[in-house]
Order: sequence, then C-alpha cells, then structure tokens
Amino acid sequence: MHKRGPMYVIVVGAGKVGYYLAKALIQEGHEVLVLEKDRKTVESLRDELGELIAYGDGCEIRTMSEVGMGRANVVVAVTGDDEDNLVICQMAKRKFGVPRTIARVNDPKNEELFRELGIDQTVSSTRIIFNLLEQQIETGQVIPLAALKKGEIEVVEANVTSGSSVAGLKIGQIDLPPNTLIISVIRDDHAMIPHSDTKLREGDSVIAMIKADREKELRAVFE
Repeated sequence: MHKRGPMYVIVVGAGKVGYYLAKALIQEGHEVLVLEKDRKTVESLRDELGELIAYGDGCEIRTMSEVGMGRANVVVAVTGDDEDNLVICQMAKRKFGVPRTIARVNDPKNEELFRELGIDQTVSSTRIIFNLLEQQIETGQVIPLAALKKGEIEVVEANVTSGSSVAGLKIGQIDLPPNTLIISVIRDDHAMIPHSDTKLREGDSVIAMIKADREKELRAVFE
C-alpha cells in the first residue's frame, strides 16, 4: 500500500542537486534532512536550512543512525561520487530497511551495476529526480527508467515558438497526451521544476517524458 502524506526524506549531498531537491521537497511539506560531509558547505547553508542540514558522512553507520535513517521513507544519494551514492543506498536498504532509495549516477557506465545491486532508481539527469519523487507521492506510480532504456518512453524537448498556441497558457490548461510527464521548463538557460500553474512563455523549452508512439501528438500541441 502506498504511503500518502508527508514523507521523511534524507538527501545525502548538499551540492546544487541536493540543495535544489531539498528546497523543492520542503516547499511540498515533506520532512527533509540534508546530510553533507563538507563542513564549509554545511556552514554556508546553515543560515538558510538551519537544523535541516547536518554535518556528517552519509557512508558511516553511526551517522546514519543519528539522522534517523531507520524511519526514512526515501533516501536520495546525490553526492558527486558514484561509489559513495551506491554505498549509502545499499546501507539504507540492507541495514535500515528504507523502502525506497534513489542514487544519482554521475558516470552512466555505473547505471547497470547500481540496478543489479538493487538500487530502486538510478538517475543521471538531475532534473528527473524531483519529478520521480513527485510522481511517487501523488500517484504511487513512477515511470520506470527501464522503460526509457527500452525505448518505450522518450525524453522529448518541445519549443514554445512565437506562433505557438500554448504560449501564455498554464501547464494545467494544456491538453497533453495521456501519461505525459513534464519534467522541466527551460527559460533563459535556467531549468526549473514546473507546476500545473507554471505559465509558458515564447522561447521556453519544455522537457517531457512520453510514450514513444505519442511523440508526434505532443509536438502538435506545441506548434
């Protein structure tokens, strides 16, 4: 049975990805703890995140116990080191029984290995991580990245041109093909996580996940 309501999410790694992810999750009302082993990074984020950021090595069992990993619903390891991310997720699952682990993969060559070792999701595109969590929270369903690998699902970029019928519309107002997941809106070279009330502007690029056979339908919507 899918657990609804706020989750306790431990994010290991307070780089750009971890920071951005934590902020988004906090906004959505989840309990979040960011764990970071670089003291300077922790100090620089202390004013903003307060007690939500902790100094410590996510690979150490003692640290894991101290931050309450045993009650976490999700552990997301997004450090810059694939081996650390793998170890953190393995320990979270095996030692602490965390139901769901997501690892950032910096080197795509490691993706297969991570999967063989039982990590629930490996994500090489940082933009997708939050949306995977969001999908899980809201519907209990996640588009499996394995489907991406098989080519059943594609990541498609569609541009909002000057004559586009969707320019000026909110994402929630657009009639999208079934099971389309909009991952990101890129505006002025800045990727943002979209919500249903995000208004599209001329010049935006929309990144979406969609079943391969519906790509033409999606493109038609943006023309």
